Amino acid sequence: MDQWDINRPSGVCHGTGRRIEPGEEYFAALIETEDGLRRRDYSLQYWQQARPQVYCFWKTKMVQPAEKRSAFIDNQMLEAFFERLAVETDPERVAFRFVLALILIRRRRLRYEGSVAIDGRQAWRLRWVGRKETVDVIDPQLDQQQIEQITSQLGQVLNAQL
Repeated sequence: MDQWDINRPSGVCHGTGRRIEPGEEYFAALIETEDGLRRRDYSLQYWQQARPQVYCFWKTKMVQPAEKRSAFIDNQMLEAFFERLAVETDPERVAFRFVLALILIRRRRLRYEGSVAIDGRQAWRLRWVGRKETVDVIDPQLDQQQIEQITSQLGQVLNAQL
């Protein structure tokens, strides 16, 4: 499995080159490039004036230099990212979505219902907690090291500890 080259917050608006000050709100986004998904940060002003075409985005706040990163990531943002990956067939993105499912199960947002076969591949049938709808997630047969690698990359993408 290839490594995703997802960078940490740059502290600079990708659209204008202006520094994003500590404590300032900004948008972090994943952009689809020829080399895969890349993170880009945008100031609120740039986002409102010239919102770029993005794969996924979230609003966050630049941490103070002495401040620790938040260990809390909004469940709604994780769920939206998980849903956005539903149509993906690229093996890396399928693996990324599977690890997101594991995180959502751990956070008690999804519940394992059983296994199903989809197009000859093993999948997990999951149910959203408190809802009737189910979702199927392809099991990419990752080993523990691959799961840890993707979890680390997710943490970098989302700028948090997962």
